[in-house]
Amino acid sequence: MSAARPLTFLRALAATATLPLLLTACGYGSESTDDGKQSEVAANAEKLSADEVKIGYFPNLTHGTALVGVQEGLLQKELGGTRIKTATFNAGPSEIEALNAGSIDIGWIGPSPAINGYTKSNGKNLRIIGGSASGGVKLVVNPDRIKSEDDLKGKKIATPQHGNTQDVAFLNWIAEKGWKVDPQSGKGDVSVVRSDNKVTPDAYKAGSIDGAWVPEPTASKLVADGAKVLLDESDLWPEKKFVITNIIVSQKFLKEHPDVVEAVLRGSVRTNEWIAANPEKAKASANKALEELTGKALPAKVLDPAWKSITFLDDPLAATLRTEAAHAVKAGLLEKPDLKGIYDLTLLNKVLKAENEPEADDAGLGVGR
Repeated sequence: MSAARPLTFLRALAATATLPLLLTACGYGSESTDDGKQSEVAANAEKLSADEVKIGYFPNLTHGTALVGVQEGLLQKELGGTRIKTATFNAGPSEIEALNAGSIDIGWIGPSPAINGYTKSNGKNLRIIGGSASGGVKLVVNPDRIKSEDDLKGKKIATPQHGNTQDVAFLNWIAEKGWKVDPQSGKGDVSVVRSDNKVTPDAYKAGSIDGAWVPEPTASKLVADGAKVLLDESDLWPEKKFVITNIIVSQKFLKEHPDVVEAVLRGSVRTNEWIAANPEKAKASANKALEELTGKALPAKVLDPAWKSITFLDDPLAATLRTEAAHAVKAGLLEKPDLKGIYDLTLLNKVLKAENEPEADDAGLGVGR
């Protein structure tokens, strides 16, 4: 397996408080659920330095590594007698709050809530320790109203949330087209409508929006309702890769239990390897996990195209996180953040080296830089 080898699959949600609105990632609401689920531990398995590790993630295919890793026991296998306890979240702020409160130790989360959490704590609460997924964001439109990119002018296009990652990406794309939009109201040459991903498909069917710049599986849900893909955001990035899901850890837990953190990262790397080797089984496993967590599996017409639009990898694609933050600053939604020290890839690179894989780069944003 390679840290840069593409796997295919399906981003996370966050909002801000007192700081200027920061880019976030997609979710399905604002609730969090401590599901209390604990993985089965093999008899006589040796514990690491902690009895338990509390892991958080979203019931969302963008968090497929966590979904599959827990579902298949691949993360637990690396932890031996140290038991995994899981909690699921539907929004980035809830997961950051849980991390700050010690309710979780490690989490799969989008880049924007990680940036927001790090900057609001003055760099004292978390580190990004690994990558998980890239891609899975599309501009989908009503083909009867929009035939080309130029037809977007004067139309209503939804994004998941004011200042969220897709909102920032769309505003940046609009600016590069030479069009003007007020970032706060969304009014201008294009009307940017901030719409929760849960209601965007209904808004599209009702005709109140003409399209949406959204992550999977919302994009594929819209396509199932007759929309067409006008642009895949991956096409706007070097090598068609940009971070959509990171792995974070509380600095306290990292300092006190580095062996546990290393085991989780090794489990993540090996889960990604298993997904690459068993794509159909992995897709089914992730959908089964979603069904158990949400009560509803994704239909094949949504699951299959969403699966194909995500790249799973171990590299956190740090340079793209820096670029995403710069886009938010340019759009007037974020004060220039100090991101030095947000990454600590020491343990990830130790794992990758042991797997004979290339090390990941922190783009100059690592500890001690």
